Amino acid sequence: MSTLEEKTLKTEHIFSGRIIQVQVDEVELPNGKTSTRELVKHPGAVAVIAITEDNKLVMVEQYRKPLEKVIVEIPAGKLEKGEEPALCARRELEEETGYDCKSLELVSSFYTSPGFADEIIHVYVAKGLTKKEDAAGLDEDEFVNVLEITLDEALELIKEQRIFDAKTIFGVQYLQIAQLKE
Repeated sequence: MSTLEEKTLKTEHIFSGRIIQVQVDEVELPNGKTSTRELVKHPGAVAVIAITEDNKLVMVEQYRKPLEKVIVEIPAGKLEKGEEPALCARRELEEETGYDCKSLELVSSFYTSPGFADEIIHVYVAKGLTKKEDAAGLDEDEFVNVLEITLDEALELIKEQRIFDAKTIFGVQYLQIAQLKE
């Protein structure tokens, strides 16, 4: 086929919430036939691989309702409208962990579920962490335990499926690869 693109013929907005919008698009396929696509629209997010001076990862442990379980994750959060990802990363790091950082470097950005959602997540490494006395707190509906763990402990949590999300596994494996290069 010369083109793989699908032309949108019609969009039906199904739901508009605080975080996501859901729509169903009728599309014309490359072969001329039509089909439907169920899409989740998301403003994007950030995640932070935060590393302490003694080489520990700062993680948050929280309950995730879609999974009906508590998991351990790198700090992360949703971009506000028009917010720069690096500013959001600093904000989320402070809100969720109480830490600020001297350096923040973009590692990568990736789509979380391109088969049905447009959510993009920007992953940063934060170093030179300092605990803030007057740190911004969590959102009123957010409850977390802050953990500081070694890379080996993180790998064990992956085996135990306590670290069980893509962004955190990506972060841990990024650190593993960086360690191998040293």
